[in-house]
Amino acid sequence: MPPFGCLSLISNALQETYLREYSPALGKDMETLVFGHSGYPVIVFPTSMGRYYQNKDFKLIESVTWFVEQGLVKIYCPDSIDELSWYNKGIHPADRAKTHMAYDKYIREELMPKALHETGCSKLAVAGCSFGGYHAANIAFRYPELVGFLFCMGAAFDIRMQTEGYFDENIYYHNPMDFVVDMSHPELWNMGIVLGAGEHDFCRPSNEKLASILYHKGVHYWLDVRPGGVHDWPVWRDMFPAYLSQIK
Repeated sequence: MPPFGCLSLISNALQETYLREYSPALGKDMETLVFGHSGYPVIVFPTSMGRYYQNKDFKLIESVTWFVEQGLVKIYCPDSIDELSWYNKGIHPADRAKTHMAYDKYIREELMPKALHETGCSKLAVAGCSFGGYHAANIAFRYPELVGFLFCMGAAFDIRMQTEGYFDENIYYHNPMDFVVDMSHPELWNMGIVLGAGEHDFCRPSNEKLASILYHKGVHYWLDVRPGGVHDWPVWRDMFPAYLSQIK
């Protein structure tokens, strides 16, 4: 029998591992689904207040089965704590930011080192749809020395939408629309960045604005606007395989 907190399943040749591990940063158990046995590590965040199994349930993982089965990527799907942080209207925005900072610490100090160690890679990719794309972008731009690729699908990037006009230093450093403007880390210019949005996605303007910021910094990116596309899973499932194919 596998040890508690690590259960490996084989389903349609796709290896799936369930992890439940205590997080010192968050002071609670965190759950993660891991897909695959080897390859470039990819952390895929859920959408707003989504759970660790959301990307599986909505068949985003199924859309990239070939990459996983071929051992090209190993995908990590962590839980979120959005309902305790940015979406927690019961606490002050300053406290929402502080709660999110603990999640950031969990990703940076616990999940990212684990993914890198297990795959033997020096960098990883981060990805997400909708609000998961915010998480991916925030992590990528905060830690470019560890992130080789950023794949966003229908994402929004301005966390001020969740702070009712309140702004402080912590919010600044977790708001890509603010801190990316001032970034000078050399690894930013080495990152593969894809900003995907449907033609009719209400998040398209956010992607175009971030693309403009990157353009004026001389940072290479791909702004992928899908004709006729909307803010929904079928568009994202179509995008994700194309984006993973960028990993070399």
